[in-house]
Amino acid sequence: MTLNIQLKEINDVYKLVNILVGFDGDVDLESGRYKVDGKSILGIFSLDLRQPIKLTYDKEEGAEKLRAQLEPFII
Repeated sequence: MTLNIQLKEINDVYKLVNILVGFDGDVDLESGRYKVDGKSILGIFSLDLRQPIKLTYDKEEGAEKLRAQLEPFII
């Protein structure tokens, strides 16, 4: 599953990581040429958060549940 998300506040980063750690599988976030682990707060802060971020989740199981929880961030 691939989504475009926007993190508008610092608290959005913490909320996102709290959601993602509850799911098995890898979550990657990409911004420009950088790709980081979506479960890493420091990794996320290394991205340009002013731009949309591409989120990729590698499992089909639980993808719809994850999408529902990420709804506030999806653009």
